[in-house]
Amino acid sequence: MVGKQQRKTTLIGVACLLLLVATLLSIGLGSVRLTLQETVLTLIGQGESANHTILWDIRIPRVFLALLIGANLAASGALLQAVMQNPLADPGLTGVSSGAAVAVLFILLVLPSYSSMVPLAAIVGGAGAAAMVYIWAWKRRSGFAPIRVILSGVAVNAVFGGGIGLLTILYSDKLPAALQWMNGSLSGKGMSGVLVILPYSIIGWIAAFLCIRQANILRLGEQAAHNLGQNLTRIRVTLSFIAVYLAAISVSSVGLVGFVGLVVPHIARMLIGSDYRQMLPLSLVMGALILLIADTLGRTAFAPLEIPSGIVMAMVGGPYFLYLMRKGDGARA
Repeated sequence: MVGKQQRKTTLIGVACLLLLVATLLSIGLGSVRLTLQETVLTLIGQGESANHTILWDIRIPRVFLALLIGANLAASGALLQAVMQNPLADPGLTGVSSGAAVAVLFILLVLPSYSSMVPLAAIVGGAGAAAMVYIWAWKRRSGFAPIRVILSGVAVNAVFGGGIGLLTILYSDKLPAALQWMNGSLSGKGMSGVLVILPYSIIGWIAAFLCIRQANILRLGEQAAHNLGQNLTRIRVTLSFIAVYLAAISVSSVGLVGFVGLVVPHIARMLIGSDYRQMLPLSLVMGALILLIADTLGRTAFAPLEIPSGIVMAMVGGPYFLYLMRKGDGARA
């Protein structure tokens, strides 16, 4: 038992080390390529002034934003999968992201003077979408059936996708300002964008870690949880709110970035098991790592053209979702 626990701790440590290496490499990649040595020297203030400007004004804010958004979406997906007892649940597939996106797009296009309300609007929109999915997917006797969750999510995505399309048509003259956001781009944010989302993210992470015990209780099944005297409705509402909160603040910052919340918790579960005491920390680290890799590929693979990270994740996550469906994971949830 001790050896197994030590192996899990080692695995999380290795993931953290990989994240550190990937961060340093990503900072050095771009139109001006820096070696690892040049990157480290610039970070400690001993590099050339031009490299200092490139790193601190352009690349480092973008890398930090990728780390925050990736961790947020991975944690959100892990919590939603616990609530719905479905490994195919994630903020995108369950409509949370699209609900938040409609609210944010409404502010950006219709009420741009209220842009300070974007995070709150995203949370309200995401919560509304989650509520719709829960209402349509829930049956008193059987609870959340995986197929109903997925179908409800598809329906909610269709409704809010129509809302996004309607807003883009009605306010097409203002669309260029929101186009990058709609594609899930991390470019052009600057350190101010990082500082805006950082406190929200930290609050969400703390809340998620405080609810690890509740997430593990849901894994036991409804009957076992009732025998332990647990209020499942309250647990589900609490975890759902935290998941919606993490997904919504991410959408409000960079737009729609799909499949991180689906792919990352699933991989973490395969590597380390379903215990959220280890699975949640690993999901946060791997979420940051995967989105960082996706964003780095998007801005370097076809340079000088840049592919938004939302598009890169869709190209990778879509086939992976089909692979999970092929294996029948949703049916076993």
